[in-house]
Amino acid sequence: MTADRGAKARVEVYGIRHHGPGSARAVRRALEEFRPGAVLIEGPPEADAIVRLAGEPGMVPPVALLAYAPGRPATAPAGATDRQAAFWPFAEFSPEWQAIRYALDAGVPVRFCDLPAAHQLADPDGPGEPGEPGEPGDTAVPEPEQQPGEPAGAAAPGGPDVPDVPDGPDGADGADGAEGAGEREIRMDPLGWLAKAAGYDDAERWWDDVVEHRHGGPSPFPAIAEAMAELREGLPAEGAGGLPDAYLEREEQREAYMRRTLRRTLKEGHESVAVVCGAWHVPALLREVPAARDDRTLRGLPKAKVAMTWVPWTHGRLAGRSGYGAGVRSPGWYHHLFTAPDRPVERWLTDAARVLREEDLHVSSAHVIEGVRLAEALAALRGRPLAGLDEITEATRAVLCEGNELPVELIQRRMVVGERLGAVPESTPMVPLARDLEAQTKRLRLTRSPLDREQVLDLRRPVDLDRSRLLHRLRLLDVDWGVPEDGGGRSKGTFRETWTLMWRPEFEVELIEASAWGTTVLGAATARAEAMAGHAAALADLTAVAERCLLADLGGALPAVMRALADRAAVDSDVAHLMAALPALVRALRYGDVRGTATGPLRTVVDGLVVRICVGLPPAVTALDDDAARETLARIDAVHGALALLGDDEHLGRWRRTLAAVIDRRDLHGLLEGRLARLLLDAGLLPDAAGRMARSVSAGAAPERAAAWVEGFLSGGGLILVHDEELLRLVDGWIAGLPGDSFTDVLPLLRRTFGGYAAAERRTIGERVRHLDAPRGPARPGDLDHDPERAAAATATALDILGWRVP
Repeated sequence: MTADRGAKARVEVYGIRHHGPGSARAVRRALEEFRPGAVLIEGPPEADAIVRLAGEPGMVPPVALLAYAPGRPATAPAGATDRQAAFWPFAEFSPEWQAIRYALDAGVPVRFCDLPAAHQLADPDGPGEPGEPGEPGDTAVPEPEQQPGEPAGAAAPGGPDVPDVPDGPDGADGADGAEGAGEREIRMDPLGWLAKAAGYDDAERWWDDVVEHRHGGPSPFPAIAEAMAELREGLPAEGAGGLPDAYLEREEQREAYMRRTLRRTLKEGHESVAVVCGAWHVPALLREVPAARDDRTLRGLPKAKVAMTWVPWTHGRLAGRSGYGAGVRSPGWYHHLFTAPDRPVERWLTDAARVLREEDLHVSSAHVIEGVRLAEALAALRGRPLAGLDEITEATRAVLCEGNELPVELIQRRMVVGERLGAVPESTPMVPLARDLEAQTKRLRLTRSPLDREQVLDLRRPVDLDRSRLLHRLRLLDVDWGVPEDGGGRSKGTFRETWTLMWRPEFEVELIEASAWGTTVLGAATARAEAMAGHAAALADLTAVAERCLLADLGGALPAVMRALADRAAVDSDVAHLMAALPALVRALRYGDVRGTATGPLRTVVDGLVVRICVGLPPAVTALDDDAARETLARIDAVHGALALLGDDEHLGRWRRTLAAVIDRRDLHGLLEGRLARLLLDAGLLPDAAGRMARSVSAGAAPERAAAWVEGFLSGGGLILVHDEELLRLVDGWIAGLPGDSFTDVLPLLRRTFGGYAAAERRTIGERVRHLDAPRGPARPGDLDHDPERAAAATATALDILGWRVP
């Protein structure tokens, strides 16, 4: 839409949808025809200083402008309304991106004209700053080595495609409420309103048909501007549809600032100016509004000191399902339409066939040809100018996937949404912490990917050991780029760790937050670990910090953590706390040796904890109810596993003697008695296991206690019932002899016990029970006496392989 401003100046305002291939092509074509002297784009004016980076070869969309307020807490307090950071995403098919690239290629000034981020991120209740009303506050665009101070947390990204309307109160009752609801719907989704008027039930499908699937023809912008003007003309200036006053005021402020920026650009002498903004704002920019009125609107706005930079983005974060206010349903499809304008259906289905073939699914060229025919036929039946995503998806499901939904979901994830990750050039402003991480990732050859992938690290290789340390340090800083398998990253092998790596754009903000702890990953992780140790509320929290310090090789933090741990362990008399703390310390001690980390002080703490646990366990298991017994059982299992991992015979002997002393107590819960019996039996220290079980499940024992005993005894696995027929007969006889009501009472306990076994174990136990009363047949090979002399050679070989042979 064209507007004349003065005798010579001409202004073109292009109303767009913020992410759409048709809009992007139309904007680029319109700019090439208009050849403006300056280009204004809806976005934060603080980015004017770094917009030139968009023209560098290393800038690969999708990318986003990130504005954050240095010195603000990462997470806003509960009930706070001010945002801590905000993103302005751009894809290759975004009209704003094409406008930026046009201006940079043509050598004309390009500026952003939306309300400054200094106002958008400010505390709404904060004071305005002195000076010319509405001027942007001081912005801090960090140089590569500048530290911007304490970080800010990320707000959910909002988009200006249609107004960012927060959830507000419902409309009033009666006729006024119905009218208000209509006004609210227009402001929230003007495209949906136009689609409904055109007979569409899907706004995105309507926009695709009238704009995105267009090739050539007249410019769509005059029609878009006229439609938006008609929609806005009938809306009241105040109290629209029960919308919050704060939203209406912010919308008025944004449009006032856009008009002010346009006036100033014209005053600089530019004879032609192009403005690229959301379609909703076009009528407001074309309307003649006195400058004094806009000045009053913008006077006294609160400000915050903000910093601005470019960060990589992903197609997944452009999708509406990610929570992005201006998101689209299918960013991967839109990228395809923009980059492959000729024969898009054929190219798309060819790529889909390639994806399916990579998963070993048979898809031939004939499938692709028939899929194209079906998609085009569906588009013709529905009166669409081009087969859209709905038609292509139906053709893919019917022809390429033969009705199977799983391959369709694969294509949806890989292609329709996609997970393309952008890149920014090295000259992009970064906080020092992010710069240090980038240098380390290059040195260690770690690739950032938006798709989760498995990374197996062999800690005997120096490069893998350094990778492990880096990932553990980042986790201390709450940057979970890598998530270790089973929470600790270690497999059954001491020297192996398995990680799942996936980079998310939010990590850029988390790195800014973490920069408050230091300028390098090592320094920041060390400071954070020391702070966590100082604020740990429980002994188990301290042991977890100590373990993470050893995994991350934080030698600078370990002395402070160990002092805090020793002090807390010395005064903590709760045996439950001591038992909860021991496993993490033992893991750290065991695997610290593998990493070459000094663990001497840690061993002293472990030795003291083991002795105190053995002394405190007997009184701790007295008169427990069912819930407390189950919690104590979990702690006993954890300590038992930790001591087995530690491999110290003296500690194991002391622990087993403690269990043997406790098992015969009359006030011991049946669940614990059964579990202790199993642990001692596995250690070869319970010769009368069958007799003890017989007494525990005898007719004189309460069914509930007997069931708890059996549950505790069998919680270590069901193979003992497979190999010990006497114990199996005892359990079978006890269950068969239960009265009906008692059986109903203990059935949930039995189901929980046996339900935890593998299917093969349950099946084998059932087979053994079925043949318990069967007459014995001929001796099986396993029942024959073996010849020690003939078995000696095989036994020696097996012992050599296991490393158990005694010379």
